[in-house]
Amino acid sequence: MTQTPELELLTEESLTRGLMVLANLDSDLAGILETLGPPPMWQRQPGFATLLCIILEQQVSVAAARAVFTRLCGVVVTLTPENLLILDDVQLRAIGFSRQKILYCRGLAQAIATGQLDLTKLQTMDETTIRTELKRLKGIGDWTVDIYLLMALQRPDVFPKGDLAIAIALQKLKNLATRPTPVQLEAMTQHWRPWRAVAARLLWHYYLSNPK
Repeated sequence: MTQTPELELLTEESLTRGLMVLANLDSDLAGILETLGPPPMWQRQPGFATLLCIILEQQVSVAAARAVFTRLCGVVVTLTPENLLILDDVQLRAIGFSRQKILYCRGLAQAIATGQLDLTKLQTMDETTIRTELKRLKGIGDWTVDIYLLMALQRPDVFPKGDLAIAIALQKLKNLATRPTPVQLEAMTQHWRPWRAVAARLLWHYYLSNPK
């Protein structure tokens, strides 16, 4: 099987190429493409603000997380680690941060401010190194790393197996009796390599077109 190079980034051109490969591999994915057209790129700017926003999105709706993030940006006009660290718990709670999210986001800000974490250098590293570096921080697990790799760093073969929307989409798409677990999702999607980040976008596209 031919692999895309580790650091090849997803572009509009390679997204199209990946969609064609996946459509040939899997008739259900081909069906999504035929019915709904190609999915959005869903790109985000790499850096502190995006990673903080993804932490806010953990286990809540994207809309709820975005509301908190928007309020934060209204208070901290230039969202840097140093500026976030100026805010105390009372101010962050008023913006909508939970106790846990205060801990996680402050930990991220401190790691960057003290030079323990360099997100710019991280961009050129391989996926395993990025995962190891980010998961050293409290509150950053595989899902958060996956979304950052997939949307901010545009890696072509990242699959967020812990994502609820993707599990729901795949259950419906494949007519499964039960929702697949992260372990099952990992096994079920191996044949989509090296384009699993493209498959993930297709599944989100399908999920969003099928409201409950």
